[in-house]
Amino acid sequence: MSKQIMVGKLPVGGGAPVSIQSMCNTRTDDVAATVAQIHRLEEAGCEIIRVAVPDMAAARAVGEIRRQIHIPLVADIHFDYKLALQCVESGIDKIRINPGNIGGHEKVRAVADACAEHHIPIRIGVNGGSLEKELLRKYGGVTPEALVESAMGHVHLLNDCNFDDICISVKCSRVPVNMRAYQMLHEQTDYPLHLGVTEAGTPSMGMLKSAIGIGGLLCQGIGDTMRVSLTADPVEEIRAARDILAAAGLRQTGPNLISCPTCGRTAYDMIPIAEEVERRLKSCTKPITVAVMGCVVNGPGEASAADVGIAGGKGEGLIFRKGVILYKVPQERLVDALMEEIEKL
Repeated sequence: MSKQIMVGKLPVGGGAPVSIQSMCNTRTDDVAATVAQIHRLEEAGCEIIRVAVPDMAAARAVGEIRRQIHIPLVADIHFDYKLALQCVESGIDKIRINPGNIGGHEKVRAVADACAEHHIPIRIGVNGGSLEKELLRKYGGVTPEALVESAMGHVHLLNDCNFDDICISVKCSRVPVNMRAYQMLHEQTDYPLHLGVTEAGTPSMGMLKSAIGIGGLLCQGIGDTMRVSLTADPVEEIRAARDILAAAGLRQTGPNLISCPTCGRTAYDMIPIAEEVERRLKSCTKPITVAVMGCVVNGPGEASAADVGIAGGKGEGLIFRKGVILYKVPQERLVDALMEEIEKL
């Protein structure tokens, strides 16, 4: 089991539920716009939010943003250690840096000392696109070994400053490399791991890469917090993260829809019905399993674990619960009847 850190009041690692993160794409010094976006993300299910801190104006805005939101706030900082110190003074909950790129040992120590004094954890964020040149030469490019060596080198920099309140990420845009790096880290250290596939792309491909690269690790028991990086509205990242956690069996915050792929026994136009059920379930928050099956012969039995479901036939269909048939309804009433049964649960 990994160590546990506290990001604000939220535990990360140490057996705590895997938390969902995202990052604002507003200008951080535009407090109103940033707070508005964070409120939308909170409503969608975001549990930790990160903001870019490229300059002192952004660092100074952190305090006011923090006062107006309800979830922990993380500052993303590169190169200038003074920005980190200002964010600490402004009440940040966590800092994301690469200790190796913010200056010499004394600057690293200044940040570590300030974070230690205020009980603020640091995420060491290693990215395949910004690996040290000597590691790229040593390993011949971006490899799992290069990512892990970079991360552990940064860990040692903080450890040398008597700082151990650490979380690690080793993100890469190539899924197999990304996964192997996290597997190696999991074997070598017990610091909590922040999962992600960087530059994953637009929602269609980005969701697929993240489902494999993040979901695959979660199914191995690796990872303590996560961000799905998408070229999209950050709210889409939260929805994707929730879907991945649900698919990995780690969280169910609403219905789990199962449906068969159809075959030659399917006797009704099932695909639009499944899509309609999925659409209508979006407003449902019950942690139930709902089935849409293709035939009355095998459907109820194959979906016997479902809390409620439908199976279609010629002109009519079945409503069943836990594999037990309740009654028949005309095909045009299937979805309505299903939703009525869901209301009873």
